[in-house]
Amino acid sequence: MSEKKLWGGRFSGEADPQFAEFNRSFPFDRRLFEVDVRASIAYSRALERAGVVSPGEASQIREGLERIGEEGVNPDSSAEDVHSFVEARLVELIGDTGRKLHTGRSRNDQVATDFRLWMREALEDLNRSIREAQTALVEFAEANSEVVIPGYTHLQRAQPVLLAHWCLAYFEMLARDRERLVETRRRVNVLPLGSAALAGTSFPIDRETLAVDLGFESVARNSLDAVSDRDFCVEFLSDCSLLMVHLSRLAEDVILYASSEFGFLLLSDAISTGSSLMPQKKNPDSMELVRGKAGRVFGALVGMLATLKALPLAYNKDMQEDKEAVFDAFDTVTGCLQVTSTVMRNVTVNEERARVAASTGYMNATELADYLVRKGMPFREAHEVVGTVVMRAIDLKQELHQLPLSVLQQFSTQIDTDVYDVLTLDATLNSKSQIGGTARERVIEALAEARRSLAESFPGK
Repeated sequence: MSEKKLWGGRFSGEADPQFAEFNRSFPFDRRLFEVDVRASIAYSRALERAGVVSPGEASQIREGLERIGEEGVNPDSSAEDVHSFVEARLVELIGDTGRKLHTGRSRNDQVATDFRLWMREALEDLNRSIREAQTALVEFAEANSEVVIPGYTHLQRAQPVLLAHWCLAYFEMLARDRERLVETRRRVNVLPLGSAALAGTSFPIDRETLAVDLGFESVARNSLDAVSDRDFCVEFLSDCSLLMVHLSRLAEDVILYASSEFGFLLLSDAISTGSSLMPQKKNPDSMELVRGKAGRVFGALVGMLATLKALPLAYNKDMQEDKEAVFDAFDTVTGCLQVTSTVMRNVTVNEERARVAASTGYMNATELADYLVRKGMPFREAHEVVGTVVMRAIDLKQELHQLPLSVLQQFSTQIDTDVYDVLTLDATLNSKSQIGGTARERVIEALAEARRSLAESFPGK
């Protein structure tokens, strides 16, 4: 197949081979092949409506493009880019009529359109992958609905929470990630095609009908902006970066909880590796890789911002750097979501170890302070009193609920036998009964709501 360049008329000499290879984007932008063919078919209809090509020529162009789509892309092609590949093959199939397809169109508005079409689908794919990770979290929560773990602040034991409550915290983070993707999709779904190189086209292309043909919600209103805008790439990478923050935090928790020091979780052999030297090791490589790959996605975002920060209007070849960053981020995030879903389905809980940890370390101290408040003591005073009680308990090597009433009453005469009712683990949990709390009734409601939201949500809407 001929690989004649789309821009050779002005040139009499050949490009340096090393530069030509440096300039090529086909090795990575061939990923846009399917959407390039689809956009070209729609553009052929726009040319036909504008009277630029006859109905017969338009039909011939579309038949050629459909055949190219069925053939697929040749990864070994020497084409400069995917657009050159498609056009060269079209000319090879139908002759000079194929050269009319590019009338009024530039690679500038062509690639911007292709990239938006690709990203529109990528956003929907990511949305589905996030939904699957959310489903895995909910299933894990439901299977371990009675498990209690310590909740932490500053990585110090703070207050007991249900493990399901912990799962739902990550569910909420991922729900916000899905919302961001839907919002980004709306801004992605704007048609650049018909803007030509930078100034617009002189042919009567009906851009609004073209937008409908390709499923775009609106048409770019400024041709300079249309061909040079890569805000949607930055926004996509930003969404991916924040999503990776959430997956990395989840990974960190799983890694910690699976360590011997914590011992709350056990990762199955399916998601662990061993040591080449130490036979006893079982390493959480699956989650460590998720945590590590977050930095890769962050780098793509920072790199994109740096590439765009000082570009003059309109299109510049610097923008060729957008695709590798976006493609790699998409692949990385997709892989991390899939692995996270797999991990959550291959984890077991040491319920007894977790419960013991949640029952020790004076994590019911706030309950004692609240008890005193209900007895009429100002909270700041109650806080001070309970702090001194904790110090005594540490000296005696006892938990608060183990202290004799006579000892407790040394700090406040308002403490009575009913204090032990509020210091139990179950009472500590169930007292957090307001919306968003870790009380069993609230967590059961939240799980049901999570299930409803998963059933009702549809990617891309």
